[in-house]
Amino acid sequence: MRCMAQIAMVMNLDKCIGCHTCSVTCKQTWTNRTGTEYAWFNNVETRPGQGYPRGHEDQDRWKGGWRLDARGRLVPRTGGRARRLARLFANPELPSLQDYYEPWTYDYDNLISAPLGDDLPTARPRSLIDGRPTAVSWGPNWDDDLGGGPDHLAGDPVLRQLNEQVRLEYEQAFMFYLPRICEHCLNPSCVAVCPSGALYKRIEDGIVLVDQDRCRGWRMCVSGCPYKKVYFNHTTGKAEKCTFCYPRVEAGEPTVCSETCVGRLRYLGVMLYDADKVGEAAATPDERDLYEAQLGCFLDPHDPEVVRAAEESGIPHDWISAARRSPVRDFITTYRIALPLHPEYRTMPMVWYVPPLSPVVEALARSGHDGEDPAALFGAIDSLRIPLGYLAGLFTAGDTAPVEAALCRLAAMRAHMRAINLGEERDPAVAAAVGLDERSIEAMYRLLALAKYEERYVIPTTYVAGGGDGPAGAGCSLDHDGGPGMYGPDAAVAFHTPPVPAAEDADPGARAGLRGRVNLLNWNGHGRPRGLFPERKAEPPR
Repeated sequence: MRCMAQIAMVMNLDKCIGCHTCSVTCKQTWTNRTGTEYAWFNNVETRPGQGYPRGHEDQDRWKGGWRLDARGRLVPRTGGRARRLARLFANPELPSLQDYYEPWTYDYDNLISAPLGDDLPTARPRSLIDGRPTAVSWGPNWDDDLGGGPDHLAGDPVLRQLNEQVRLEYEQAFMFYLPRICEHCLNPSCVAVCPSGALYKRIEDGIVLVDQDRCRGWRMCVSGCPYKKVYFNHTTGKAEKCTFCYPRVEAGEPTVCSETCVGRLRYLGVMLYDADKVGEAAATPDERDLYEAQLGCFLDPHDPEVVRAAEESGIPHDWISAARRSPVRDFITTYRIALPLHPEYRTMPMVWYVPPLSPVVEALARSGHDGEDPAALFGAIDSLRIPLGYLAGLFTAGDTAPVEAALCRLAAMRAHMRAINLGEERDPAVAAAVGLDERSIEAMYRLLALAKYEERYVIPTTYVAGGGDGPAGAGCSLDHDGGPGMYGPDAAVAFHTPPVPAAEDADPGARAGLRGRVNLLNWNGHGRPRGLFPERKAEPPR
């Protein structure tokens, strides 16, 4: 057992109102600079819809994530190192600006500087890329509230898989909101395909970041990420992505998107997992078993063996205590109502979602039935206006059983709390039918509906992996040896990122971590890089 800690997030989709406050605050904090006009680290999509960038879930086109080869081994969909090297300067799987959208502003100056005349001046849209007049034809929330129309919605890759059982009629279409950020995966494909080793996963909290000094702008990470949450800054020539607001997390504060969320639908906490099981779980042959396989990677922080392994790994006691109080762990493993986004990509995502239930109550009420009656609710779960197949295509690789189980638990919670609020007699069979007891179902209700700030965000302060709480007075985790981005070869190999030595003056110890690999992308062009050719062994004297 190799115990590691991960900061994870859960979003309750039943509470998202699609206000985009999280997107705007994230934009103002991280991507309000030249070169990132089109980049939204956090965006809220209306589902069904093509999302942002357009059709990002179509991995037959974009080749993101992992796949299993003929021998059952995990390999990036983009191909091996030779294939990626051959496409280094012309990557056909790279989304274009039109797939995102061409950002624009309006010519407001024309409104106040236009000469007097009979016609009213207008503020025409102008591109933020080149300043020329442009026609607005796409945007990061173009499908908002089904505004894209049936032609756009028919391009939803998940919906296309259900075209035989779901007839998309615009006036009867279902919809819900899906906020998305980087998944900060346990098995990130963006890290694996980066030629320069610029992307890395922090050991102490699992956050995936981009080392701006190492990044060479090859953009393989953009195509390698199946969620398309890595962006290219066309001004700096570097890749950028969601940082999980790591400066705030290091101080024990929630991310900006969580802090400003109007619906209070986001939860942050610590998950302990066995790093030795991640590769095996990601290589599970049947995609529908990936959800259960990932659950098998998580560890119980109350288990003495797990606590001992965590302490041996250098995880501080306050992180173990935080894992015990983690709302994320309760949603994922205790109540099992949170589900991962597209586990079939085999990246082991760590931003999970509580599926929406609201439409079934409204549908039952319109048909004359009691929308909160448990018998009616359980019977109507499989005939939701939001089809189970669509939710399963998003969260469980097509397996409807975990989605149905999560929705039944949510329905049981509503029925149980309704009886309490109306002073009716409680029925223990309601909770027992979904594998819970009355105490658990009331605790789940409190966490979903009444949780206070400190209950929704259980974030311990940062520490240096391998020992203690870091050097005294360190203002940033990058300011000392052993901090994030300065790991040794063993740590890099653990996250599929071979260390990148300078060619001639590479440290022999670091070069051993390459396991025979040679990285020419950081070669300065002078001399012969070590390891390119076999070294001659000294002949014994005759």
